[in-house]
Amino acid sequence: MFRQDCSHHLLTTILPFWENLTDWERGGWFGYVNHDLSVERGAHKGCILNSRILWTFSTAARVTGDKSLLRYARHAFAFLPHFEDTERGGVYWSVTADGEPLDKTKHTYCQAFAIYGLAAYMRAIGESDPDYIPAREKAMALFNLIETKCSDAGGYGEAYEPDFTPVGNEKLSDNPKLMERHETASRTMNTLLHVLEGYAELYRAMPDEAVRRAGEVCLERFLNVMYNPSKRRLEVFYDRNYRSLLDMQSFGHDIEASWLIWDAAETLLPESNRAPYLHMCLTLAEAVRERAFTDHGLENEVVEGKVDHTRVWWVQAETVLGFLNAYELTGASTWLRQAEAQFAYIRRAFVDPRPNSEWFWSLTESGIPTDKPIVEEWKCPYHNSRMCLRVMEHLT
Repeated sequence: MFRQDCSHHLLTTILPFWENLTDWERGGWFGYVNHDLSVERGAHKGCILNSRILWTFSTAARVTGDKSLLRYARHAFAFLPHFEDTERGGVYWSVTADGEPLDKTKHTYCQAFAIYGLAAYMRAIGESDPDYIPAREKAMALFNLIETKCSDAGGYGEAYEPDFTPVGNEKLSDNPKLMERHETASRTMNTLLHVLEGYAELYRAMPDEAVRRAGEVCLERFLNVMYNPSKRRLEVFYDRNYRSLLDMQSFGHDIEASWLIWDAAETLLPESNRAPYLHMCLTLAEAVRERAFTDHGLENEVVEGKVDHTRVWWVQAETVLGFLNAYELTGASTWLRQAEAQFAYIRRAFVDPRPNSEWFWSLTESGIPTDKPIVEEWKCPYHNSRMCLRVMEHLT
């Protein structure tokens, strides 16, 4: 039933909502839906949102076998050039509703998600499709750009001007405690996680040794630098030399990383080299379950000893996948039962009962929906659709 319930939810709630938000006139998707479900048709369009939509419909078409979904994947692919800097390479943060460049900042995070979407599109359409070679060329150009323009001897930078002059990373280090101290992170766990995710998906689409090796370096950095074994967590925000800037555990990122890192290790590493990643990923999942899992969802984070009890949509979805992965790695049925219980909680509490809606952005600890938008540049179909799709793929 778990698999069937996820399939039904994907096909009857998540995908139809996003299909209805397609901007057929100007391209892409409408970029903002208020909590009252009114659509801001003139809102800007974010590269992250477009890339995640590209990933969602591409993967849904591949997993379900429903090729009609490729109509939406092709639409997202066709809009991607609006974000591209054809002169200097890379993709911008956002464009206007009409597709003109708006925020021209180039974040490593955005480049990685464009790769992720393009790789999924390649997997969905196959090598004989006319879009395959253009998608492959775009993905490899972005891979090479990250490795040459967004990296240094220590790892990856975060944010850049159009000419790749480094700039402040406020967008991906917007923690209130850091803001109080007027600090921004020069490196983040979040960006490295999604670079790794993009590289692993690209390698699945087209095995390339340079991509595999770059992904392996990302894995090694997680294991040897970002993972804190004494605290059983990943550190989140860093200065340039990987000094952690904040005593913090992001439960959502740790449970997401617990399966994404393992997924990448299985894709990029020989079996003989995976043991330390198995241990790290299971430890992360166990620590999150022990510290943050309840019968009404997963806590958000703990910063300097203070727990944020807000329930956030993506954190809840990633909990299902982290627990499913732990079940697959251990065979312990408790993990599967808790993944199922978490999905039941999501359907009960997070799925908006109003017609023509999707999931709430967040809930208070007592289960009251906040007034955050239903769609914005971060609120996307990638976490919840991936939850459904991965359950569908792994529980046959």
